[in-house]
Amino acid sequence: MADQTTTLALPERLTLAEADQTLVRLGGELAQQPGAVVVVNAGVLKVFDSSALAVLLELRRRLLAQGKTLRVSGWPRRLEDLASLYGVRELLAA
Repeated sequence: MADQTTTLALPERLTLAEADQTLVRLGGELAQQPGAVVVVNAGVLKVFDSSALAVLLELRRRLLAQGKTLRVSGWPRRLEDLASLYGVRELLAA
């Protein structure tokens, strides 16, 4: 039996002002998903700061605690550059 994959999406805007609300929303969605792999689509993300990385890393931490895996897809180039600059890109690999 293949592992189920769940796909969630980041919002268009994810800065410090939206980080807590986004984490609550995505965390609630994650709690209801049975899949062993969660893919977070960052493709619609247009306005963001390093808080977007903090949200992704916190989601990863929560999933790892449940024995699950996080993958990020649809990286905006600037977010990928920021993740590489901070040295966390490989932690959020697709």
